[in-house]
Amino acid sequence: MLVDEITITTKAGDGGKGCVAFNKVKLSRGPTGADGGLGGSVYFEGTSDINALMNYASQKEVAGEKGHDGRGQFLDGRRGEDLVVKIPTGTTITNIETNYTQEITKVGERILAAGGGIGGRGNFKFRSAINTTPMESEEGTPGDRATYRLELRLIADVGLVGLPNAGKSSLLNELTAAKSRVANYAFTTLEPHLGSYYGIILADIPGIIEGASGGKGLGVKFLKHIERTKVLFHLIDAESDDVVRDYKVIRNELQTYNPELTKKIEHILLTKTDAVPPEELKEKIAALKKAKLKPLPISILEPASLEEVKKILNKIKDEKGL
Repeated sequence: MLVDEITITTKAGDGGKGCVAFNKVKLSRGPTGADGGLGGSVYFEGTSDINALMNYASQKEVAGEKGHDGRGQFLDGRRGEDLVVKIPTGTTITNIETNYTQEITKVGERILAAGGGIGGRGNFKFRSAINTTPMESEEGTPGDRATYRLELRLIADVGLVGLPNAGKSSLLNELTAAKSRVANYAFTTLEPHLGSYYGIILADIPGIIEGASGGKGLGVKFLKHIERTKVLFHLIDAESDDVVRDYKVIRNELQTYNPELTKKIEHILLTKTDAVPPEELKEKIAALKKAKLKPLPISILEPASLEEVKKILNKIKDEKGL
């Protein structure tokens, strides 16, 4: 199951302690205590793995390594190892205490989550003309601690939307190498699935139902993933007893959740056309056209009907420069 929202505390490593030590060579008894090492920082880093948040779903806190203590003979402590938390691109990072929000948009992009503590000074740093044998040293400073809310919104070129069982998973599987689960009942897909069509990313968004924007069914859990898509493929089941109603249900939920969603480029696909008699299919196409819509009838059992869909995708691919 896709984990797309977690809260996690990051704790950077504390700085190491400074050392009190002296030269053991006769006639040269000066201080040689070195500084403690820096504590390891914690970073968020973008990855293409949309399931990356699952690795931290059961963790309340992640931490960088503590800086190592200083030693004698001017040997500074080793700095602590940084911790890199891999999170999917498209994840917003909100500091719970300050409400400051950043976003990871590229693979390999890093954002500092918690800075490591500074190592304490050893007694060599406290020497002076009037204090040739200092006994002072410092503790390292604490590493930063911060709690973040991580929320993933998928970045895809095309989002497949529609009522449950409208054929989104089947279309995704047909166009790409994705293996989204398919069955003839509502909510087969309980998490978004991605597929690639020659570099164009398609996202199979789980079925939206009437009232989803208010939390009904799968609620707003998946509506947010549509926000980043550039184009919507709106799938309508040809077996429905009212295709215009089905269209309006989805549009209303998009409008209620975020009016900007209704401004996206939309292509209407009338699916499963092989499952209804020709005359009935004509009536449903006519009903959609009467509602000033332009449906594209398709069936995954009729490869020729998918050519127009591929033309649309090829145009998007060309515009993207792939």
